[in-house]
Amino acid sequence: MGLTLHEKRQRPTLAILTVKDSDRVFRGNLNNFVDLIRTGEQHGVDVYVATTKDLKLSGAEMYGYRYHSGSKRWIRELVPTPQVVYNRIPYRKMEMRPEVQQTLQTCKRSTSVELFNPSFFNKWTLFSWLSSAAESKPYIPETVQLNGVSDLSQLIQKHPVLYLKPVKGKAGKGIMRVDRPAGRPDKAYRLSRQEDKKMVHSFHLTADDIWKEWNRQRIGQDYIAQQGIDLTRHNDRAYDLRALIQKNSKGNWSVSGIGARVAGKASITTHVPRGGSIGEPQMLLTHAFGAKEAKNMLKKVRTAAVTLAKQIEKSSGAQLGEMSMDIGVDSKGHIWFFEANSKPMKFDEPTIRRKSLDRIIEYSLYLIHNRKRR
Repeated sequence: MGLTLHEKRQRPTLAILTVKDSDRVFRGNLNNFVDLIRTGEQHGVDVYVATTKDLKLSGAEMYGYRYHSGSKRWIRELVPTPQVVYNRIPYRKMEMRPEVQQTLQTCKRSTSVELFNPSFFNKWTLFSWLSSAAESKPYIPETVQLNGVSDLSQLIQKHPVLYLKPVKGKAGKGIMRVDRPAGRPDKAYRLSRQEDKKMVHSFHLTADDIWKEWNRQRIGQDYIAQQGIDLTRHNDRAYDLRALIQKNSKGNWSVSGIGARVAGKASITTHVPRGGSIGEPQMLLTHAFGAKEAKNMLKKVRTAAVTLAKQIEKSSGAQLGEMSMDIGVDSKGHIWFFEANSKPMKFDEPTIRRKSLDRIIEYSLYLIHNRKRR
């Protein structure tokens, strides 16, 4: 027999926040939500899904969605008002809607609820935060905002490879690469971009020509240009490391796990949806540096990830509970930061996946207990 609403109200409560959808119940990774609800059960936490329309912070109860495993259906029903709100609104456009922003601001101002990860990151803002702090600066490739052709031409003279990245990009979409092709003296530069899993190249004589082509392809999006890094390779394919950094049961940043993503054949990114594949970090780094140094390298990557996460949270002024991070190791063993995502996707590695679910619940409990003490 299930618990009554009164009994559920006695348990700590966590709302997974998303938005309503016209095609299905609500937006987001529904399997991920089910996993979180089940993990909550194991920790004695009442977890449910709430849409921005239903979320109410006054009163003892509101409407939320529970998953009924018997019928495999989501049912909208009365739930206790949450103590913690975990923002899983899946897209920037949705998050920026005025009514959604209003809900998030209400949560931020509330004295009765704790909200974590209130928004997506902006790539340019991230790099400006991290390159201006002494602790994080050594990990940051040279990065500029693309406001004019001079930004591009200055950087292209300093670095043999550049990456052009949309400021609000996701999963490698829209990334372009500029390099100098060997054996093409008639064409000084090559601009490469990915359409699904296929590479498209164009050749240009000047930075002005690249600028014009980039302008045609960017579809109105703001971009940054970034120094290309000579990443370590395995079987002639570049790879980077994907770290999941989360707050633990004591409210401290900790690395939940590190995976590796290997670029697809001739691909310019390591993202799996764009043809990349999953690799094992220890094995890949051992191939490049030897077993002892690989172990040492992973330790340094963990230290770097925590340093970067602390700096991002400090600069953002927001309460963060988790982020995923793309980190590269170059052929000389230097560690580089490429990207952080405040709405990490599911990690395929089972041990990282299990730990990620536990930590979300453990950090929520930490927030609840600390609020009581305050």
